[in-house]
Amino acid sequence: MNDLALFRALSFGWRDFVEVVVVAFVFYRVLLLIQGTRAVQMLTGIVVLAVVYAVAFFLKLSMITYLLGIVFTYGAFALLIIFQPELRAGLAHIGQSRMTRLFKRTDSGNIEDEIADAVERLARSGIGGIVAVEREMSLSDYIESGSTMQAKVSADLITTIFTPYSPMHDGAVLVRGDNIIGAGCILPLSQSIVADRALGTRHRAAIGLSEETDATVIVVSEERSIISVAQNGVLQQNLSAVQVRDLLAGRAPRPTAEHPILELKT
Repeated sequence: MNDLALFRALSFGWRDFVEVVVVAFVFYRVLLLIQGTRAVQMLTGIVVLAVVYAVAFFLKLSMITYLLGIVFTYGAFALLIIFQPELRAGLAHIGQSRMTRLFKRTDSGNIEDEIADAVERLARSGIGGIVAVEREMSLSDYIESGSTMQAKVSADLITTIFTPYSPMHDGAVLVRGDNIIGAGCILPLSQSIVADRALGTRHRAAIGLSEETDATVIVVSEERSIISVAQNGVLQQNLSAVQVRDLLAGRAPRPTAEHPILELKT
């Protein structure tokens, strides 16, 4: 009878379910945040120390247990110093989440106009360029291949970055919200078979990034001075600045014979 009462006391309610889901989500987001960073190696070292402590405890190795106990007691303060960059990045990531964006008053239309104006200037001048606009999937992994920036999006700045012989003109500009977060960044090339042989490295990089993420990637051809946009592995060519602005705003342009959509062969 006592066992049955104990079993009832351990019943799983809706509050327990909510707590499990929240804790699992937090751990999942933390793992995504530290993936590919030095924090993973440090956490591995902490796990090893924890295993050694458990073994020493069961074997009653008092000296090892005592020393590791001191390490774990004061190690929390050391971790705050060691993981300072990751903690800053995590807090910044929280500030850029969709929930907090609801409290920000960002003139998104102005950002779309600035990007559209920039690529139109580049096309008129015959200067190549590639701009990747972040959506739901983070582009942080690609920042390390170039130069980190924190600058307001403007047509003048984008055209300046892609000026020939400038240090960052060969790579891509990464945009998050209303900020440029990276320049001179290297993007993954698409491995799909492209029917149009006139497409160069920039276009293959734009298609490659759009295959791996949900980013909108705008490309300006240096040879043909035309504007193209890659989304979901599909490249739309010969677009106008108005069409680029509408596409960035979520209003997909309708393809015509003059503005065909190039689909890749896999």
